[in-house]
Amino acid sequence: MPESVHSQDLDQSMVDAEQPTELPQSNDPILEERQIVVLPGATETAASFQFEGEGHTMGNALRYAIMKNPAVEFCGYTIPHPSDPKMNVRIQTNDTTTALEALEKGFNDLMDLCDVVTEKFTASRDQFNAESGNRMEA
Repeated sequence: MPESVHSQDLDQSMVDAEQPTELPQSNDPILEERQIVVLPGATETAASFQFEGEGHTMGNALRYAIMKNPAVEFCGYTIPHPSDPKMNVRIQTNDTTTALEALEKGFNDLMDLCDVVTEKFTASRDQFNAESGNRMEA
């Protein structure tokens, strides 16, 4: 036979879920341009971040850059719903670094990678234009 239900068990009020917290303001232009929110349940070494107005392009590139860090055990991203312009990134690290530090390093590494691609593209374009100009004159 089931145990009796006490009246105090029925009268418990529901507890509100933790609200997402925004990252502290910094002088970092990346954090100033985009709104990045730390989702509830974050610890020093495991956290989920939500980015406004980002999609698969940023998500996959950022995941790639973060996973290059040997202190990162896991990094993945998801788009919660195709109609909602938000992207969530989950980062789990070992005890040598924090999830926030891994995110910052991932941004810096991705910017460095973009700089290299831009430099190589510009050099190749300039070389092509120089060679094309020489052929036109001959």
